[in-house]
Amino acid sequence: MIGRRRFLTITAGALVAGPAAATVAAKAAAAEWRGQALGADARIVIWGGAAPDRVLADLRAMIGRIEAVFSLFRDSEVTRLNRNGRVTASDDLLDAVTLARRVHGATGGVFDPGVQVLWQALAGGAAPGPLTPLGGLVRDGRDLRLAQGQAVTLNGIAQGIATDRAAALLADRGLGDILVDLGETRAIGGDFALELADPDAGVLGRLTLRAGRAIATSSPGALVFPGGQSHIIGPAGQRPRWSTVSVEAGTAALADAASTAFVLIDRPAIAAAARRLDTGPVRLVDFDGNLTTL
Repeated sequence: MIGRRRFLTITAGALVAGPAAATVAAKAAAAEWRGQALGADARIVIWGGAAPDRVLADLRAMIGRIEAVFSLFRDSEVTRLNRNGRVTASDDLLDAVTLARRVHGATGGVFDPGVQVLWQALAGGAAPGPLTPLGGLVRDGRDLRLAQGQAVTLNGIAQGIATDRAAALLADRGLGDILVDLGETRAIGGDFALELADPDAGVLGRLTLRAGRAIATSSPGALVFPGGQSHIIGPAGQRPRWSTVSVEAGTAALADAASTAFVLIDRPAIAAAARRLDTGPVRLVDFDGNLTTL
């Protein structure tokens, strides 16, 4: 999978504990796990002590399972679907396809996993061929089929799904207040103060991520093809309108998909799509470094 798609970094600051917000220094020492998940740096911060080894083993197994579904750089359900034109899908892949269709509809087709055809052409320096909406994806029970010559990518959802699955696993173990960052970020148990910092514009402000909420960010500058085209592309050749987009939502998967799509559309269309998807706040950074919140 490609590297981390976001230039807007979200760094855990203080844990917010109701009216008497406590700083990190005033809290008990937090345990922290770092690793890799879907090509991104992964981080989990746990207040109240380290996670047992068996929990970390379960977490690593879960990440491996997600990679076996979505990776474009190893044998996975998605690579088999693209290679063979069909696959018997897991629950994780079916959930991703359902969400992709929802965001596709809410954004007027701008969010489209079928852009993998364009992505492959641009990466290889070739002229892109015709694209069928959603790759012509058809579902029949657990079986997924693609139209002839089409391919899909679910990179705009996979890190969010991994974050949500990790959050659910850790919440079930009763480990207390946890911040999960597996490419996208979700708070469990307590509220977290986060700092928004852009490499070019510097620190842009602070926000509070409430317990149970998630945030995802996307930047077109995270990967650029030799011809100057961003890796975030629309099915009709839409080019990025924003330097960075950050979206809060009830799930990291939805925030992930929405932030990817919103990079490509104007402010009124973002506001309309955010209402349809029940996401927000949405934070937009233009190419001059100006921050706007919807």
